[in-house]
Amino acid sequence: MLNYVDLIIAFSIAVITSFLLTYPVKKLAFLIGAVDFPNYRKIHTKVTPRLGGLAIFLGTVAGLLYLQPYHPHLPEIAAGAVVIIITGALDDRFSIQPMVKLTGQLIAASFLVSSGLIIEKLTLPLFGTVELGFISVMITVLWVVGITNAINLIDGLDGLATGVTSIALISICIMAFIDMQIIVAYLCIVLIGSNLGFLYHNFYPAKIYMGDTGSNFLGYMIAVVSMLGLFKNVALFSFIIPIIVLAVPIFDTLFAIARRAYNKENIMMPDNKHIHYQLLQAGYSHRKTVLIIYGFSALFGTLAILFSNASITVSFIITIIVLILLHLFAEMAGIVMGGKRPVLRMLRLIVTRQIRQKGEDKTK
Repeated sequence: MLNYVDLIIAFSIAVITSFLLTYPVKKLAFLIGAVDFPNYRKIHTKVTPRLGGLAIFLGTVAGLLYLQPYHPHLPEIAAGAVVIIITGALDDRFSIQPMVKLTGQLIAASFLVSSGLIIEKLTLPLFGTVELGFISVMITVLWVVGITNAINLIDGLDGLATGVTSIALISICIMAFIDMQIIVAYLCIVLIGSNLGFLYHNFYPAKIYMGDTGSNFLGYMIAVVSMLGLFKNVALFSFIIPIIVLAVPIFDTLFAIARRAYNKENIMMPDNKHIHYQLLQAGYSHRKTVLIIYGFSALFGTLAILFSNASITVSFIITIIVLILLHLFAEMAGIVMGGKRPVLRMLRLIVTRQIRQKGEDKTK
């Protein structure tokens, strides 16, 4: 049974711990040289400390120490999180090679697999529950590594990854409350609290970045809570629910891979053509771009909640809406419509009119 008073206290502990510890973490980042320098594909113009994910991690730990949850997979989940934090911190300081980061992620995923926390089955319409059998381990590893990297790739603007992951976790938490999945609710509550405590420092203009320490940790933990909760849902199309919840980072990553493959570029190399950069190029400010993507994330999260307990008819309607939203998303990312991106042209037109209107108002 969920104790809501304990959840509120744990949430508060996570918020306060993350908020306060960000100050010494920022000093530590400068001290050891874990900083982000401006370059041609980055938005910021001054040296900014990274390593902020350490404060998020410690806030999460503080909240869980109060709740003291029990779950048979928790020791391995914690071990994997520690590996992820160490790998991310090393990258924030030394900018390690992608294969080294991938190795750390695979080690973290191996802890989950060894504990028995795997995606064993999916619920499909017409077919019912489908056992994955021998490919369940491969699917689990791909899910953990894929989501970890998806969150990492979307961490391109101040407060973006922090807010998007918070919205995804809120959606998962609501579904956990509905299904009374205690461990999922506990993990989500403290992660949300830690995120919000850090967001004060990370929202535009950011005083510190979460770095790979934070993005990898949040991606790993979202993969974990979705495996504990969303993949256990017995509703029709249940396999789609975690994908809808995480639609923004997942499809931004897929679009990036498709774009780089089409342009015959190295899919492992970063670029400045992600959805957030495209919105900036459309004329939106840094803050508005982040808020627009927050809005997309919240919309996808709401649709996922509705989807989780919907009838076949409602599921079909929601699927159509999701596909329309993804098409708009693909236009913004420059993947469809031959790169002409009518949505971006429309956005530019709106922004131009807003600027022109403001100019006219000032002259009156």
